[in-house]
Amino acid sequence: MSASKPRVPSGWPPAASGKLVPLFPLPNLFLFPGTVMPLHIFEPRYRQMIEDSLDGPGRLVIGTVLEQYAHELAGTPPVHGVAGLGEIARHERLPDGRFVIMLVGLARVQIREAPSERLYRKVEAVPLTEVQVKAVEEKRLRADLTEAVLARTPDLRANADKLPADMPIGHLADLLLLRMQLPQSAMQPLYSELVVADRARHALDEHQRRPIPAEDAEDGEDAEDKEDES
Repeated sequence: MSASKPRVPSGWPPAASGKLVPLFPLPNLFLFPGTVMPLHIFEPRYRQMIEDSLDGPGRLVIGTVLEQYAHELAGTPPVHGVAGLGEIARHERLPDGRFVIMLVGLARVQIREAPSERLYRKVEAVPLTEVQVKAVEEKRLRADLTEAVLARTPDLRANADKLPADMPIGHLADLLLLRMQLPQSAMQPLYSELVVADRARHALDEHQRRPIPAEDAEDGEDAEDKEDES
């Protein structure tokens, strides 16, 4: 499998081997821990994958197809080496054999292609360990990330208490990344960054660089206009 290498802490690779998990390669999609991804499964090989998963642990890996191979989805395109391990939380089997599933992100994993006797591919998946934020940095990063997420999320601006005060910094950074809808070339290295403080800072840099869409900024501007009028 061809994939760019993520920047990881010293001590990689871990000694322990990973578990074999079905691989679902998709273009420009990243499964973040703690998020829910709805998927429509229609290709025969991936229907088989879901059937097998439902008879087992119900877990699969979302592997991001490398950009230059996005046109090879019908084959076996290379995927990025850091992927998202997910678990099927809900599924609906449609009359014609297709599936609609809700996949919950569990962890970032390092993957390596493994032999498969099935129609779909399999990978060896090893959970990745993040380097957490130092206490001296946490308060500032939390404040900056929260401000950035609220700026890009109108629904949360009206109900800021829905953003837990103790949300892990890594999850806050991931939430900001998801709100920006970055191109794959920008998202891929950020998704792979295991040093949480660095991922947070890079996410904030992208936030500063990229204009907030009008539909996201509109509510905040309206509120400010009303205050000015009062």
